[in-house]
Amino acid sequence: SHSTSRQQNQPQGHYGLTSPISLALPNDIDHTHTQKLIEAMKPFGVFEDKEELYQRTTVLGKLNNLVREWISELAESKNLPPSIIEHLGGKIFTFGSYRLGVHTKGSSDIDALCVAPSHVERSDFFQSFFEKLKNRVEVKNLRAIEDAYVPVIKFYFDGIEIDLVFAKLSMQTVSDDLDLRDDSCLRSLDIRCIRSLNGNRVTDEILRLVPNLENFRLTLRAIKLWAKRRGVYSNIMGFLGGVSWAMLVARICQLYPNALASTLVNKFFLIFSKWDWPKPVLLKRLEESFLNLPVWDPRVNPSDRYHVMPIITPAYPQQNSTYNVSASTRAVMVEEFQRGLEVTDEILKGKSDWSKLFEPLNFFQKYKHYIVLTASAFTEEHHLNWIGLVESKIRVLVGNLERNEFITIAHVQPQSFPGNESLYKQSGCVSMWFLGLVFKKVESAEKTNVDLTHGIQSFTDTVYRQASALNILKEGMKIEATYVKRKQLHYFLPAETLQKRKKQRVADISQGNSGLQCKRSSLGESCLDSSRTPSNSSLLNKISKLDTSTAETERLSLISWPNSKSQVSPAEMEASVALRTSGPPIGCTIPGYNTVSQLRTCFVQGHHKLSATLITDPKSAAPKQHYSPASK
Repeated sequence: SHSTSRQQNQPQGHYGLTSPISLALPNDIDHTHTQKLIEAMKPFGVFEDKEELYQRTTVLGKLNNLVREWISELAESKNLPPSIIEHLGGKIFTFGSYRLGVHTKGSSDIDALCVAPSHVERSDFFQSFFEKLKNRVEVKNLRAIEDAYVPVIKFYFDGIEIDLVFAKLSMQTVSDDLDLRDDSCLRSLDIRCIRSLNGNRVTDEILRLVPNLENFRLTLRAIKLWAKRRGVYSNIMGFLGGVSWAMLVARICQLYPNALASTLVNKFFLIFSKWDWPKPVLLKRLEESFLNLPVWDPRVNPSDRYHVMPIITPAYPQQNSTYNVSASTRAVMVEEFQRGLEVTDEILKGKSDWSKLFEPLNFFQKYKHYIVLTASAFTEEHHLNWIGLVESKIRVLVGNLERNEFITIAHVQPQSFPGNESLYKQSGCVSMWFLGLVFKKVESAEKTNVDLTHGIQSFTDTVYRQASALNILKEGMKIEATYVKRKQLHYFLPAETLQKRKKQRVADISQGNSGLQCKRSSLGESCLDSSRTPSNSSLLNKISKLDTSTAETERLSLISWPNSKSQVSPAEMEASVALRTSGPPIGCTIPGYNTVSQLRTCFVQGHHKLSATLITDPKSAAPKQHYSPASK
């Protein structure tokens, strides 16, 4: 790592667009707080041991050899002369958390880039190299996501998770000493190759733009752990991914170049809880280039003006790394920044300890209203493809919901859960995601009708159409959305996931906090199921199913929440939540299904039918309003 003294002797103006806020050197208390921060992080496995580091290095070496072997075989099949084949090369570069030096113990994947010479096509990577991986005994859980913004092959190699992207350069050979920092390597490349190279170029540029690597890495480890514990770490779901968190931390390091991690973590929350979004976060000036590639610039590109939380990558062509962020996800993150500031202020005053910062978000107690989204398929292979697609589109659902005039926040929990085996025993493999909803407080209205149909139907249509276009739609692939109240979540999740933690010290300020009013709306990595759900609820056996083509409406009571600044007792308000759907859009048929799928409603004892409207006894704590493409 870079020496502290050498870096601190460089002119401070080299780091960032503005001069530092403070050049203060750390004192003994700062060192003590930082040591305590390290100790608090250790139980979470954020520091990798030498044995694991060696294993990752070995895996990358094997992968590099495999790439070179494949490139040579491909050249032979394309009848290139032996004299050229001998010097073709090919190389694996790393980027992301592994390259930044902040990968964690056990669970971190490695972001890798396969760089190939000009005779190799992208189609070769997704066909012949994919097949080569498929035939290796060390490779498990192999899947290709060819239509992603940055197309990727995901797999496990000797137990190490790898996300491998591809770029071919417009040169005949790829030498070992190739420097990807040179803009000329982008010449004549297609946009997908440029995006693939961008990961490595951005990571290396971030490392060059921080004053002290050791302090940067420790602070970033702390912020990433905090973001994961608080449920705000997921680019694909509309929160921030690793590179965005790294750029935010790098900016704080530029502003406080001599500070230790304990101070930097506190300043991180101070600066970004008060940041004037959508003012962009930049690590250096936007650069021009002879290549004339599209760069983020709201003065030129009207679509860039709708980005709600821009964080701009420092390597050409500069892009906004947070285009997936919506009004809801930004509001959730700002609330978490505010909590982080309060907690770290307490810690630095000696009134609390670092473990409080890393207390998990109690998502299932936070809201009164939820949508349960389930994706199911008959086989594991189909399910992997299906959840990858569904997961990549959940932010579309969030955007649709937050445009509903009665919804203030639609907060998705990034982690997925396996489906309850009793509830979904016909469906094969099932994954579930949960979205917490905050309904807008309607002054003077005793009754409010909230229709979620359009937003959810539009989302399911999008998923089915894309699955059909990609030719991955198979019989048994379904999406279901269920509206439930908090007290009904136990039908879907085990008690240990739901139980209110006795030590939860943070007040639920989301429902009624003025800082969470979403004024702007914008539409913009795969979570593994991380818990097993027991199927021991006898009540689940009593659930009956009703197939109907008519619209089903559920009546329920909504309690308006007290404003966070006042202690007004909650006023009663009645609302209807309606969900109507007709399954996949016309022309998007599932193989083996002859008819357009119809609505399926799932409910428990206490129901009765009246004029084609399902009215459920409010005392019955049961799942309401399933809709899914289920064939008749």
